[in-house]
Amino acid sequence: MNNHLERMQELVKLLNQYNYEYYTLDNPSVSDSEYDRLMQELIRLETMYPDNVDKNSPTKRVGGKINESFQKITHQLPMLSLSNVFTEADILNFDQRIRKENIVNPKYVCELKIDGLSVSLKYEHGELLYAATRGDGVVGEDITDNVKTIKTIPLKLKQDIDIEVRGEIYISKKTLQKINEKRLKECLPLFKNARNLASGSIRQLDSSIAAKRNLDAFIYHLPNPLDYGIKSHFEALKFMKDLGFVTNPNNRLVDGVKGILDYILEKTKARDSLEYDIDGVVIKLDNIFDQMKLGSTVKYPKWATAYKFPPEEVITKLKDIIFTVGRTGIVTPNAILEPVNVMGSTISKATLHNEEYILEKDIRIGDHVVIIKAGDVIPRVDSVKYEMRTGEEIPFKMIENCPICGFKLVKQDSFYYCKNVTCDAKHIEGLIHFASKGAMNINGFGERIIEDMYNLGFIKTIPDFYRLDKYKNELMLLEGYGEKSVENLLLEIEESKKNSLERLLFALGIRHVGLKTATILARKFLNIDNLMKASLEELSDIPDIGDIIAKSVKDYFANLNNLALIQELKNLNVNMTYLGKVVDNEKIKNKSFVITGTLNIKRDDLKDKIITNGGKVIESVSRKTDYLILGENPGSKYEKAKNLNIPILNEKEILEMLNVEEFKN
Repeated sequence: MNNHLERMQELVKLLNQYNYEYYTLDNPSVSDSEYDRLMQELIRLETMYPDNVDKNSPTKRVGGKINESFQKITHQLPMLSLSNVFTEADILNFDQRIRKENIVNPKYVCELKIDGLSVSLKYEHGELLYAATRGDGVVGEDITDNVKTIKTIPLKLKQDIDIEVRGEIYISKKTLQKINEKRLKECLPLFKNARNLASGSIRQLDSSIAAKRNLDAFIYHLPNPLDYGIKSHFEALKFMKDLGFVTNPNNRLVDGVKGILDYILEKTKARDSLEYDIDGVVIKLDNIFDQMKLGSTVKYPKWATAYKFPPEEVITKLKDIIFTVGRTGIVTPNAILEPVNVMGSTISKATLHNEEYILEKDIRIGDHVVIIKAGDVIPRVDSVKYEMRTGEEIPFKMIENCPICGFKLVKQDSFYYCKNVTCDAKHIEGLIHFASKGAMNINGFGERIIEDMYNLGFIKTIPDFYRLDKYKNELMLLEGYGEKSVENLLLEIEESKKNSLERLLFALGIRHVGLKTATILARKFLNIDNLMKASLEELSDIPDIGDIIAKSVKDYFANLNNLALIQELKNLNVNMTYLGKVVDNEKIKNKSFVITGTLNIKRDDLKDKIITNGGKVIESVSRKTDYLILGENPGSKYEKAKNLNIPILNEKEILEMLNVEEFKN
């Protein structure tokens, strides 16, 4: 082996070890000057011998690669969000729900809720393979090049291991301050808060920009701990730290509700002294088998929750009330405020909900009002400082006509609606919703771009998305729309044609039909033609649908304009069928199942198989329950099922009913 190659390998090993000591252990063994000397030597050698550069070299941390766009990555396991709690009573209820599952004296891990953005890291043979954002929880974006610039994320682990871990990328308060001091000298706009800066930095196409932002990361979750013989979350945190990841030193194993409350009180007091922003405390059940017993909803794990700190309140003046029109035609009053800083964001607008909300609180133009913004929730006017009134305040009066098209408003329940089908505001909001992440997920079409496209006449209706290619040459002449960016937009549009039916149903903006309801309808009817022909009774009889949603769906497809829209999309080759798996299994179809106890297979996998076979998984036992699926260490559901003479299946029996060979071994 050549001497220069040996020295390069030696330097890579040394510098990576020093990085680990400095960033992970906070215990450096060499001085900064010695580290810099070795780094300069490595850079010199890599410049002289570029063919011998190690892919795990610490010089890779400076970035420099420019991506044309972010590729999609499908998570092997969904990245779920957390449910929120706000009071001591909420925490007590969370604990009681866990104990009802026959979990005695549960231990919890309390962690600081870092105000950053989630990341998934995948390693093969101990080397970083890729990094991905949460995205919609199922599909994220490949941010590997930018993540490699984060010095607290190891490129190579302490063990030759295949593993996925998850964590939070953030920017420290000190780093934000330094960046803003530099921008102030350069007469550039200042960044308002660390979270937005971290999120924007990690999504830079030029990784050298991300490198300059000095991002940090804490790792907090191991998705498959049993694969490594780990049976508790706290043990998983230690395991990940031993591999070379940075875990938060404030993580703590506690007993019961008292331990949780003590931790929250302590960290609330220490919040301002921390080096980074936090917006709450995450509470996780420690025992992995108990986590599996509880399982998850579509959105949240049932074994974890996030306590959110009380919202910050500030007082400012309400200068005016304006009205906006949503995609369903709903007209919402909004407060125009004297700009004020709330939780790191400058707020100049806040929602006033509806006429009843304003009249109940007697909110007037000219009032001094209290503004609340909790986490990512839209700022709202919470109350009025009546004692500050001068007598010149103007009482609120609801408008009678649409502020955009002038059409007479119609009141339904507590809200006013514009019923004009040609109203511009409704169209723009509908287009924004159609392209949004949860709907057709047409990447690149933010609110501003869609408004531009609408005003320029390129996209006036939903089908116009799929005819945008005819304006390709005109688009490339516009400022900010180069050839590559236009091509990427058109590719995203073409890709969205392949979405499964449930995304299209949600994207169409049918009233009361969210993504979960859209999925239920798609699984039931398989294609849009079957759904359009369904009777009101058929729709109402579907579990979790009910009369209100059924009528809304029926009314939507009774509208001739909507039928014409569907036909246009068909002609443009937009998929109209459900692409998920559905099995016509008479043993399972229309049957309801309750699961209790610990199983050898993943509970979510079993639930999914039952649903795709036409069954339903419910949470509680009643006389309407068809079967109880029994695992080890069952809870109170088992006794109730026996008392009600509900048929009981063991794991082998339900797998045989499902014909699931891959789970039988």
